[in-house]
Amino acid sequence: MSDQQRAKQKQEQEQYMSDTAAPATGGPAPGGASAIGAGPARAAAEADAASADASAEVGVGTETGVGTEADAGTEADAGTEASAGTEADAAAETDAPTEPTSAGPGAPPAPSSLPAGRRALYLALGVVLLALNLRPALVAVSPLADTIRDDSGMSAAATSLLTALPLLCFGLLAPLAPRLGRRFGMERSLLGTMALICAGTALRLLDSVVALFAGTVVIGAGIAVANVLLPGLIKRDFPAKAGLMTGLYSMSLFGGAALAAGVTLPVQQASGMNWRTTLACWGALAVVALIVWLPQLRSRTRVSAAAARQAAHPVRGLWRSPLAWQVTAYMGLQSLNYYAAAAWLPTVFQDAGMAAGDAGWMLSFSSLLGIAGSFLAPVVVGRRLRPGTLAALGAVLCALGFGGLLAAPVGGAYLWMTLLGLGQGAAISLALLFIVQRAPDARHAAQLSSMAQCFGYILAATGPTLLGAVHDVSHSWTVPLILLLVLLVPQVVAGFGAARERHVAGIG
Repeated sequence: MSDQQRAKQKQEQEQYMSDTAAPATGGPAPGGASAIGAGPARAAAEADAASADASAEVGVGTETGVGTEADAGTEADAGTEASAGTEADAAAETDAPTEPTSAGPGAPPAPSSLPAGRRALYLALGVVLLALNLRPALVAVSPLADTIRDDSGMSAAATSLLTALPLLCFGLLAPLAPRLGRRFGMERSLLGTMALICAGTALRLLDSVVALFAGTVVIGAGIAVANVLLPGLIKRDFPAKAGLMTGLYSMSLFGGAALAAGVTLPVQQASGMNWRTTLACWGALAVVALIVWLPQLRSRTRVSAAAARQAAHPVRGLWRSPLAWQVTAYMGLQSLNYYAAAAWLPTVFQDAGMAAGDAGWMLSFSSLLGIAGSFLAPVVVGRRLRPGTLAALGAVLCALGFGGLLAAPVGGAYLWMTLLGLGQGAAISLALLFIVQRAPDARHAAQLSSMAQCFGYILAATGPTLLGAVHDVSHSWTVPLILLLVLLVPQVVAGFGAARERHVAGIG
């Protein structure tokens, strides 16, 4: 950059600072943003203006969290950079705001690392809507399973694949998600996941068993990618509110599942629609999420060449991290516990003498309580309870629920399902929170999420089959329930390990 260009840039910078002096000292920020959010946003704009030439020459456009450049410095820093004018200075300032890997998990990030004002609320709404779509298209199959089997002529084993295949997709496709995030960016990749869910639900409208399974796989692929990328997005854009956002995220997961389990069959019966159309109705929720998420594609800021190179390369070496394996083990064991119980608890109640309709309602009731557990767990972590203590408390609630089912499954059904719902909801929420908290930055969060969900969901996919096989051998539900009780022990051990306030260490 020539001296003349630098002088011109400095003059433009001083003019810009003069123009924005009034909003900086009084009154609300333009666009409805609060005074708290106006300072970081203005500093980000100044930093971006000062580093524009360097970014333009490199031609980088990777996505960063809102306001990340604001951490780089104050107006004085921006003025210094403008006078210096070198690309090295611009790169140094732009890289500064990334959360330092040496900081402890509890270290609060700078306020400007959060999106500000209405955009933060809109982004949070987008996350909630995305999460709401990650279970209904799959859970809606269970209430319609008998109708699907009778209409299509499929066997019970073939029908069960409609729920088993997505779980395998969750595990097998999880390693691909970070690559897609690096290649297309998180915002575009998440938009693509909603498009896949819409396409899959539309495909299942076709009068073909092949189309039914193909649509299920497409839906599973979309959900698998979103499962992995959303914790990384929360880490990147809401580092100071990770507990709250993880609670909203996991609450939305349970809420979507509970909604699908409780509403699908009544909607079909009231409307007279066939099962294909009823399943396709859940695609409308994905369309809404897709539309709401579209504005996030514009949230792209210029970053330095160094930051772009870092974002473009994967994190390696997590497989050798004991902490990463503890997070993975906790994710896998709590998933196995949840999916194995969800698959067979209605049958447990029916074999104990409960009517089929009431048995199905008990599972929905448990999911409703899971919403409360999943929201409260990450919110109270660090305020009232330590994460390890909460992991143990969640396991104790599940143990009491399983123990009650062994002793009096029908007589105390509501109490047992309340305990299970709260315990399982807390467990899934903690599993997601561990991914966010044990990662030093968004890249590590995406890679750790990929690792944990790859092994976790493959392990979870074996749970229903394992429990069914044990039941077939023992001819009762006593041994399978005892097995679920025993598996809570390693889950607690993994939870205490994952709760240590440390970051996973990777290479890259």
